[in-house]
Amino acid sequence: MATFTGYLRARSDDELVALLVRRPDLATPHPATLASLAARATSRSSLDRALTWVDALVLQVVEAAVVLADVASAPTRAGLLAAVGAGPADADAVGRAVDDAVALALLWPDDDGTLHAAPGLADALGPSAAGLAPASTPEPDDAPRDPAALLADAPTGAAQVLDALLWGPPVGLVPPAGTPAGDAVTWLVRHGLLVRGDGRHVVLPRRVALALRGGRTHRSPTLAPTAADAPVRDPRTVAAESAAAAERTVRLVRQLLARWDAQPPGVLRAGGLGARDLRRTAQALDVDDAHAAWLVETAAAAGLLADDGEESPTFVPTLEADVWLAQDVEQRWAVLARAWLASSRTPWLVGARDERGALRAALDPELARPWVPRLRRAVLDVLAAAPTGAAPTGDDVHDALRWRSPRSVPPRAAVEAALVDAERLGVTGAGALAAAGRALLAEASTRPAAGSGATPAADAAAALAADLPAPVDEVLLQGDLTGVVPGRPGEALEELLDLAAQVESRGGAVTVRFTAESVLRALDSGLPADDLLARLSTAARGRVPQPLEYLVRDVARRHGRVRAGAASSYVRADDAALLAGLVDDPRFAPLRPRLLAPTVLVADASPAELLDALRARGLAPVAEDASGTVVHAAAPERRVRARTRRTDPVREQPLPDRAARVVATLRRASADAAGDPASAEQGGGGAPAPGATPGGAGDGTAAGAPSVGDRARAVAARRPTTGARPRTAPAPAAPAAGTPEPGDVLVVLREAAQSRTEVWVDLVGPDGRPERRLLRPLRVEGGRLRALDPRREAELTVAVHRIADATPADPTTP
Repeated sequence: MATFTGYLRARSDDELVALLVRRPDLATPHPATLASLAARATSRSSLDRALTWVDALVLQVVEAAVVLADVASAPTRAGLLAAVGAGPADADAVGRAVDDAVALALLWPDDDGTLHAAPGLADALGPSAAGLAPASTPEPDDAPRDPAALLADAPTGAAQVLDALLWGPPVGLVPPAGTPAGDAVTWLVRHGLLVRGDGRHVVLPRRVALALRGGRTHRSPTLAPTAADAPVRDPRTVAAESAAAAERTVRLVRQLLARWDAQPPGVLRAGGLGARDLRRTAQALDVDDAHAAWLVETAAAAGLLADDGEESPTFVPTLEADVWLAQDVEQRWAVLARAWLASSRTPWLVGARDERGALRAALDPELARPWVPRLRRAVLDVLAAAPTGAAPTGDDVHDALRWRSPRSVPPRAAVEAALVDAERLGVTGAGALAAAGRALLAEASTRPAAGSGATPAADAAAALAADLPAPVDEVLLQGDLTGVVPGRPGEALEELLDLAAQVESRGGAVTVRFTAESVLRALDSGLPADDLLARLSTAARGRVPQPLEYLVRDVARRHGRVRAGAASSYVRADDAALLAGLVDDPRFAPLRPRLLAPTVLVADASPAELLDALRARGLAPVAEDASGTVVHAAAPERRVRARTRRTDPVREQPLPDRAARVVATLRRASADAAGDPASAEQGGGGAPAPGATPGGAGDGTAAGAPSVGDRARAVAARRPTTGARPRTAPAPAAPAAGTPEPGDVLVVLREAAQSRTEVWVDLVGPDGRPERRLLRPLRVEGGRLRALDPRREAELTVAVHRIADATPADPTTP
C-alpha cells in the first residue's frame, strides 16, 4: 500500500515548492529529509495551522474523506462530491476544494485515484467531524441496516428526535421518563438507532446517521457568500468620498504633529497617552475621542510620533515627521495607509477596560495584537472580491470571513473597526473599496523583498492622486472678515489659512474667518503685519478688504508692548559696582550676563555653572533657594539603565525562493540516500533481525549511518548479561526496513495508526536496554504513542522519545 511519505517523494519540485509556500511552517526550521518533511506535515500543530486557514468547502471535503475512510474505505473524487451533496452546478467549486486539499497535503491520491487523508488529520479535525458522533462511540450490535424503514413503526416523536440529532450535534439530553419524548428515545435505544452515552445523554451512532443522511456527510456544499444584495455606489461618489477622507486624515495628522510639537503630552508610567491628553487632543482637532485615538495610533505606526526617552518622557514628532511634512498629500497619505495596513495596533480598544478593570490608553504597549494586519488585509480582500462599487455591510464581510476560515472567525467588533478605519483613511469611499484602496492592497501583495531594488507593481499614492481634485491657490476675501476657498486649498494657501484664520466649515468649499486671535497667532509665529497682508493680497481674488487690513494693523500695534523672557540663574549682591563689573567682564560673555536692577544680575547658565565662574574670578559665592536660604547641595548621583545593542534586521529571502532552496536540499538528501547500498537492498515489511542495520525507509541518511535503534542495541550488547532473562521473544528475521532518522518514527507510527496495521517498535527502557514489541498504534499525539499489544492483549502509552526504531510489520508473518 502506498504511504504519505512515498507520495511526497513522488511529487515534483514545483509541487513541493507550492506546498511549502502555502504551508510555510513546514520549511521552518529547515527539514533534513523528505521523511522529516512528512513527519512535520502530519504533526498536530502543523495540521491545526493548515486547517485554520482553509475555507468552509475545503473543510467539508477533508471531513468527508476522514469520515468515509473510517466507516467504509478511502473515497474517490466522485465519492467526495457525492458525500458533500454536490450537484452539477456545485461540481466545479467542490472540485476546486479537493484540489486545494491535495495541494495542502491534507489529502493525497494513490495510483488508482483514491484519496487518503493525511495521517493525524482525523485527530486534528476533532471527534465530531461533519457533525457525526466520534468514531470511538460504540455501535449497537443490533443496528438496523435500513433505519428509515424501521421508523415507519416508530412511536410519535421518534422521527423528530432523529431529525434534531441528524446533522449535528449528535448528542442530546434524555427526556424525562413517562413523557412521549422519553418513550420515543427509549424505543430508539432499544432498536439500535441511538446509544446511551451516560445517564443523561444519548448519541446518534455514526453509521446510523450516515444511513439516514443517504450516505452524505453534509447536507449541501457550503459555497462562498456573495455580495449580490449589497448596494452599488457610483464610481464618482466612491472616488470623491475616498479623496475627501484621505485629505482630511492627512490634514488632521499634520495638525496633530503641530500641536504635539508645541505642547508635547506626557507618557504614562505604564506607557501610553493619558485620557486627559487624548481628550484635549480630540477637542483641538474637532473629532471624537475614538477618532483621535485612531489618528494618534496611525501616526505612531507610521513613525511620525515617538517617546523622546527623557527623564520625564513626552510624545513628540520624529525626524521622519519632517520628511513626511515636506511631501505631497498623496505621498503623505500613502505613508499613513501602508503603516495602518501593516500595524498590529488595536485603536478601537482605547477607552475600554482590560482584564484588571483598568482603562486602555492610546499608545499603550499592550494594545498590539499579531493577528490585526492579517484581519485588515482579509477585510480588504473581501471588499476587493465584491463587484466594483459594491458596499457590503459589516455582517456581509463577517460572513465572508467566517466562510474563508471557519476555524478562526475574527471578532465581529474587530471587523467593524477595520471597516470604520478604512473609511476614515480613505481606503474605502461610501462603503466601497476605492481605487486607492485596491492599489494599496495590490501593493502589499506584490511588495518586493527588501534590498531587491524592485518597485511595487501598484502605486497607492498615484491612485489617490488621480482621485484628488486639483488644488486651489486663491481665496475670496469678504468685508465681514470671512473668506471662501472654492475647492481644495493648495499647500501654500492651506498653511497661510491655518496660520492666520479659523476654519468654520469644510466641504466642497472651505470657509474661514479672520479674528484678532488668529491674526495674533500669525504675528506670534514671526510673520510681520506687512508680510501677512502681502501674502493675503497675493492669495486673494482682488484686493484685501479694508476691515481685514484694519484688523491686522490694529493687532500689530498692540503686539509686543509687553515682553517676557527666560533666565537660567541669577546673582544678587549689595555691591552694585561689583555686578556692573561682572557684566563688562569678557570672561563672563559666554554666560550672557545682564542686569535687571543695580543689585540683580541674570545669566543664561545653570546655577552650578554660574557659581563655578564666580569662583574662578576669585569670589566666594553661595547658592540659595527661592526663599533666600543658603543651600549646601551635594552632587547628585547619576545612573542610567544600560541599553541593549541593536542588531541588524535579518533580511529573509522571498518565500518562494526559500521554498525552492529547501526542496533542492531535500532532493540532494534523497539522492545521497539512493546511493546507499543498504537502501538498494531493502526488502518487504517484515520485522528486522535484532542485529540488522535499518535501511532506506527514511531518506537523507548517509551511507552506513547507524540508526538510533542500532546504537541502543549496541550499548545493550556491551553490558554484562550473566543471569539475565530475555524480556521478549526474539522477533523473526527479515530484511532491514527501519527508521534511521528520529523524525521517521513519527511518520511510520502515524501511517500505521491511520491504516490500522502493526509495527515492530524498539522501546528503550529506563535502564537503557532496548525491547522489541509488536504493537498496533492507535493514536500519536502530544509526544506520546497510545498502542495495543496484541500478543499481551494490553494497551500501553509510551513517550515517543523512548522509541528508538519503528518498522512496519509484514502481515503475512505469523
